[in-house]
Amino acid sequence: MDGGVAGVVTELVRVQRTAGFDVTVACPDSGLTQTLRELGADVRHWPATRAPGRSLPVEVRRLARILDEVRPEVLHAHSAKAGLAARLAVRGRIPTVFQPHAWSFEAVGGLTAAAALAWERWAARWAARVVCVSEAERARGVRAGVRAHWQVIPNGVDPRRFHPAADNAVQADTPVRAAPTPLTTLDPSAPLVVCVGRLCRQKGQDVLLQAWPSVLRRVPAARLALVGDGPDEEQLREHAPEGVLFAGAVADAVPWYQAADLVVLPSRWEGMALAPLEAMACGRPVVVTDVAGARESLPPGHRAHCLVPPDRPGPLADALATALLDPLLLESLGHQGRHHVLTAHDVRHSAEAVAALYRELLGAGRTVTQKTIECRESNRS
Repeated sequence: MDGGVAGVVTELVRVQRTAGFDVTVACPDSGLTQTLRELGADVRHWPATRAPGRSLPVEVRRLARILDEVRPEVLHAHSAKAGLAARLAVRGRIPTVFQPHAWSFEAVGGLTAAAALAWERWAARWAARVVCVSEAERARGVRAGVRAHWQVIPNGVDPRRFHPAADNAVQADTPVRAAPTPLTTLDPSAPLVVCVGRLCRQKGQDVLLQAWPSVLRRVPAARLALVGDGPDEEQLREHAPEGVLFAGAVADAVPWYQAADLVVLPSRWEGMALAPLEAMACGRPVVVTDVAGARESLPPGHRAHCLVPPDRPGPLADALATALLDPLLLESLGHQGRHHVLTAHDVRHSAEAVAALYRELLGAGRTVTQKTIECRESNRS
């Protein structure tokens, strides 16, 4: 997995190429690169780290050279670091769309947070639009004093790719998937809770591990699988209760969603996480923390069962155990979640909204060459 931002970019490129857009993506080399090329994107190597540092001036100059070569009509910068470099390189000379995917000043503290907030306030003038993936994310920016031309476009996922296991045989454009080796070692009769996400402080797996012994006291047969890798993996392994499965990074999380009885994402902050949407598209119920975008991603009526406060192991354990002990509730939540994604979070709707934004910025009837900047989630700082 290359992270949620990479997933958003991939799905946008997929739909935009189908719609006839000429798409160029600048990003570091990763597994994402080949996928984007197979989709027909022109991929340019942009060696950028996740966080600002001494390499930033060089990264900005390299990005400026790429932009001079490509000469895009629209620049779309995804994530805080790409948004920093792109806006410094262009400074409003090209219509620029900035999509933070969670605010940078929420991910840090102290002087670093103050500097990040000051930058976002200043650089908003260089974005023709700031696109937020939830109304909560937009409201957070407004409260922080970021004065921008806002637009909210909720995240979406592809329900043809993310679908219930029973649909495997009827998905003409989706091959039947073999289960990953770690998944085959699990007892299929034991309740399985799955957490898909980068192993880092943002995603809150440490809180989940603190909550898990309480879950086991009420549901002794339950199993927990953490799917993903990241900088906190070693520390999480040291503090994990016995029996927790670390599945590592996987190329395809769909079999894990399909095998889960319940999917959990205990994040400390988000814009609107993809993992819960992917899980619901697979017909699986979710438990998420009440951070930006989480409420908006849930179907109506699910908050009482599926929404818990962040950084609180006790309420998280209660929600997980209560759901696992009620199979009829799990089934009902799963069906409702799938319907909700089909109606409110289909990636084709999200991509159409982004394309309409480009056309609005350039004027109706123009052919758009989209320039998307994506700084993937990596272990480099």
